[in-house]
Amino acid sequence: MPHRSQKEISEIINQFIVYGDFLVAVPFGCGHVNDTYQVTFDQGGMRLHYTLQRINRNVFNAPEKVMQNVDRVTAHILQKIRSEHCETRKRTLRLLRTAENRPFVYDKNGDCWRAYVFVEHARAYEVLEDPRQAYQVAEGFGEFQKNLIDLPGPRLFETIPDFHNTPKRIAQLEEAIRRDAKGRVKNVAKEIDFVMNRRDEAKVLLDLNAEGSLPERITHNDTKSNNILIDDLSGDGICVLDLDTVMPGLSLYDFGDMVRSGTNPADEDEVELDRVFMRMDMYEALVRGYLRGTGDLLTAAEKEMLPFAGKLITLEIGCRFLADYIDGDTYFKIQRPAQNLDRARNQFKMVASIEEQMDAMKKVR
Repeated sequence: MPHRSQKEISEIINQFIVYGDFLVAVPFGCGHVNDTYQVTFDQGGMRLHYTLQRINRNVFNAPEKVMQNVDRVTAHILQKIRSEHCETRKRTLRLLRTAENRPFVYDKNGDCWRAYVFVEHARAYEVLEDPRQAYQVAEGFGEFQKNLIDLPGPRLFETIPDFHNTPKRIAQLEEAIRRDAKGRVKNVAKEIDFVMNRRDEAKVLLDLNAEGSLPERITHNDTKSNNILIDDLSGDGICVLDLDTVMPGLSLYDFGDMVRSGTNPADEDEVELDRVFMRMDMYEALVRGYLRGTGDLLTAAEKEMLPFAGKLITLEIGCRFLADYIDGDTYFKIQRPAQNLDRARNQFKMVASIEEQMDAMKKVR
C-alpha cells in the first residue's frame, strides 16, 4: 500500500460529509487490489469509524462507473431492507456523500476514493470455521443475488469485462507464458500442464449461457468468504462487502467462488499443500445456504451445475495467480516472493480435491 500520511487521509475523508473531528486512520483488511483504511472520528465525545478506500485505477479504469454501480446497488438493497423492516438483521454498505451529492472524490494524484459507514460488531473470515458460517455466507450472497433481480434502470456497467471468462483467462495465461517477462516459466511447467489438461472444460458455462440454459443475472463476482460480514453476536451473515465487481454475470460464478474459498481449511497462500482440500461438510452447508438465500430464483440447469462451478472458478483463479506470478506480480498484492505461485498451487490442489469428490458433490441437493 502506498504510504499516505494522516494529513492526506484527513484531507480526503473531509471532502465527504462527516460530522466531528478526524482522529486517526490505520490500514485495514487484507484485500488484494484496493487500499483500505479504518478512519476514526470524534463526534461529541463518541468515537465512530468509517471505511475509506482508494479504488485501484490499474484494475478499474473507469472508477466513476464503478461507483455508479455501487451507488445503485446499495440504494436498491437498502430500500428493500427498510421495506421488510429488518435493518437490525441485515445491512448494506452505506456510502458517504460529498456536499455535491457525489459518492466519491479524487485526490491530488488523480486517485478515486470512496467512504462507507463502518459496520460495527461484525467481522469477515479468511477461513470459515464451521458449516454454520458457510451456510450464513452462502445464504447472504444468495440473498444478495435475489435482491438485485428487480434492479431498475439500465444494465450495470461491466467494471472488468470478461472477468469470469475462463477461456480468456487461460488465453491470458498463455500470453504471459509467451512473454515470460521475468524468466519464471521454467519454474512452473507442472502448473502450466495442470491447467492445459483441463482447458476443454473452460467454456462449459459460457456455452450453456449462449444456448439459453443459464440466464444472465446481476452477480457479485468475487464471493470470497471474507467478502461478507458475520455478526459477532448472532453469527448471521449480515452485509456483503467489496462491490466493485458487481455487474452482469452468471449465478454460478458466485457459487463457484464460494466453494473455492469457503471449503478450503487453509489460507489462500498456504505452502503446505497437504493442508489444502475441499471440506465436504462445508460444501453441503454452502449448497443449503445458497438455495435458501436465492429462494425460487435459480433454474434447474443452474442447480445442476453447482458442483462443476466450484471446480471451474477455482481453476480460473489459479490461472490468474499463475499468470500474475509469471508476469512479475503486477496485479495481486504480495508480501513475499513467490506468493502468487503459492496461491496458484493452492488453487490447483483444491481443483484436484474437488475432482476426487465430484460424484459425492453431485448428490448434494
